[in-house]
Amino acid sequence: MFREERGRLLASLVARFGDLDLAEEVTSEAVEAALVHWPVEGVPSRPGAWLLTTARRKAVDRLRRDRTYAARLAELQVEAERADPVPAADTAGELPDDRLQLFFTCAHPALAAEDRTALMLRCLAGLGTPEVARAFLVPVATMAQRIVRAKKKIREARIPFRVPGADELPERLPGVLQAVYSVFNEGYVASSGPELQRLDLAEEAIRLARILRRLMPAEREVAGLLALMLLVHARRDARTGPDGALVLLDDQDRGRWDRPMIEEGSALVVTALSGGAPGPYGVQAAIAALHDEASDVAGTDWPQIVALYEVLGALAPSPVVELNRAVAVAMRDGPAAGLALLDALADAPQLRGHHPYQAARGELLERLGRPAEALTAYGQSLELAGTEPEREQLRRRIARLSPGRDA
Repeated sequence: MFREERGRLLASLVARFGDLDLAEEVTSEAVEAALVHWPVEGVPSRPGAWLLTTARRKAVDRLRRDRTYAARLAELQVEAERADPVPAADTAGELPDDRLQLFFTCAHPALAAEDRTALMLRCLAGLGTPEVARAFLVPVATMAQRIVRAKKKIREARIPFRVPGADELPERLPGVLQAVYSVFNEGYVASSGPELQRLDLAEEAIRLARILRRLMPAEREVAGLLALMLLVHARRDARTGPDGALVLLDDQDRGRWDRPMIEEGSALVVTALSGGAPGPYGVQAAIAALHDEASDVAGTDWPQIVALYEVLGALAPSPVVELNRAVAVAMRDGPAAGLALLDALADAPQLRGHHPYQAARGELLERLGRPAEALTAYGQSLELAGTEPEREQLRRRIARLSPGRDA
């Protein structure tokens, strides 16, 4: 219930009181109250409404006894009265989800890009600071500082919590898309824990993307992001075995892939890539579609995938894109060619804590008949892997190679 309602609670409370810290605190207090009352009194018929009512009462009580909060509330009220109000008729149909309103509001251009997304993930999607840090491939302490910095900027710059006008939405859209995709990635591969996937997060990201698609049907990158998530999420049932173990793409039963979801995603790829230059999400969706359309790994159109990664590298250059391109090159040209590209990325700071990098090196070294080096790479990946299914899969690889090493 906390995961489902937290974003709605925050959005409603921020809209009412204009203070994100206050909203977070009373939301936590409302959940704490529920943990006390619900086991005794039973879960109410409308638990979300119960939490919201409780949180509002706690916020009002705090404002009454805290002069600092009361003064801030008065300032926000003056600012709201001075601002040009957005007619209710203009916004009623544009942003039907409170969380999505706050996604756009937190994507204010006065905040640094990485701070905007970090704030959205932490406060709206309900991700913990370690999960947000993983999404950005930075240390947890660094991410905690970013979140604090973003909240401080909102307070000091007196950034109003309001629905942006129609002319502001396109400017803020990339930050919102990045935040939604980061939520999906945490659902696709959890940052930690006993399970590989958090399907609730992945499905929440897809739901938000569908709302965005309805709101902004002319934005091709919205279609691209929705297509990408659908095409990847379509493989969810085949990515783990009955015991929760990780199943790699080569070994997945493609008959378990969600074909209606793949068809929907593939149709959206056409929309995303039509009518102008492609965007990063559209290109990634096209790559995902090629994987989903292939009958097996050997029959995948690797030359086309390499070409698409080259396009993606020009649109959104990053070491992670180059890592994926190197793996595709290995499938097209052989493991030696891919390993050379991976080794060229060895000094990239973003990949030092990114366990798939060492896992990919280990696989290519194993294919090249260099088991001792592969064991080292797998061991480094094992130290960095976050979930138990990932660690167990790496342990199996290490065990497979260990007899050769001892011999």
